[in-house]
Amino acid sequence: MTLRIANRDARRLVLALQGLADPPRRAMDTDRLHDLIERLGFVQLDSIQTVARAHHMILRARCDGYRPALLHRLHERERRLFEHWTHDAALIPVAFYPHWQRRFARETERTAERFARWHGPEFDREVAAIVERIAGDGPIMARDVSQPRPGGAGGWWNWHDGKIALEFLWRSGRLAIPARQNFQKVYDLAERVIPEAHRHVVDEAAFVDWACAGALARLGFAAPGDIARFWDLVSIDEAKAWCTAAEAAGAARRVTVEQDGGTREATLLARPDIEELLGRSTDPPDRLRALSPFDPVARDRKRLEQLFGFDFRIEVFVPAPKRRYGYYVFPLLEGDRFVGRIDMAADRDGDALAVKALWLEPGVRPSKARLGRLDAELDRQRRFVGLGTVRHADGWLRPAG
Repeated sequence: MTLRIANRDARRLVLALQGLADPPRRAMDTDRLHDLIERLGFVQLDSIQTVARAHHMILRARCDGYRPALLHRLHERERRLFEHWTHDAALIPVAFYPHWQRRFARETERTAERFARWHGPEFDREVAAIVERIAGDGPIMARDVSQPRPGGAGGWWNWHDGKIALEFLWRSGRLAIPARQNFQKVYDLAERVIPEAHRHVVDEAAFVDWACAGALARLGFAAPGDIARFWDLVSIDEAKAWCTAAEAAGAARRVTVEQDGGTREATLLARPDIEELLGRSTDPPDRLRALSPFDPVARDRKRLEQLFGFDFRIEVFVPAPKRRYGYYVFPLLEGDRFVGRIDMAADRDGDALAVKALWLEPGVRPSKARLGRLDAELDRQRRFVGLGTVRHADGWLRPAG
């Protein structure tokens, strides 16, 4: 029989797999942090810092003992993480690096011809010169190689030749990122950054199996598209073929998952131990938590809406007059439900976490207990980023939805 998973059980399982059902009040060191990131698969990087950058908020949401210095040490000193792309820039356990070697090969094949065609023979010369310079002089940053062309429109294809060459060399695996300075990448030869034990290459079949099995392990249950998008390493066709083979081999099983508040069900593929996982799943802490918009549980907007009934969009690139909520709004998770969203920012000059607006979901009441849990979370956020107080704007509690 096909296992049927109720919506509440599905939500609890997803939160458990994503580390959001663990007791948040626990100590953290680099070993525990590494284990957490390996469990998540990676932690996404983002430059926007209205409160704290996405990677720090993602990790702090799971453990009160997290401190940014631990992540810097794990990446830049211990070299147990490397920076590269999943669906976006991320820090990834260095043990996964052999699988990224396959991505490097695909990236080189996909982009080298286009780079050379668009930028002419000087592109190859720029690439060779940069490799030679880094080999002889050591790590560099984009600002060290050349200046942007005046009047450029911005974006990847309008960068100056030096920046383009650096990014090409990084995306194709010849360079690596040993550190960031003021969130700007530092580039060095990969062999000077990645430990030798992790620089081997896996074969194609092992790569696809690892990527798909690893995605399903962290998602719990998924469609082929979910699996392909998780790491952004394999194509949808590769994920479909893997799902068919895995089900036939007993390495995955078919389930139906209740979605959209129980109004429909989706037939998906699940880990073979799904029943055991469901039996072990516990209720997440009932505290209210402000998550990064790039939190793993929220980054797949379609899946978020299907499982949690929460319609969430980032409006950073939406013109201000057309925004429904705000420039950078944080989803609010309470137990196993998303109960609202909050617009807040660190006011460094005023030494305050400034709360601009709160929107609770329809049917979610601003009870005394809930607002008390919100106050506790805002105080945690305030202390995490080193601010003195929490300040609420007039009219900050907005109508539902």
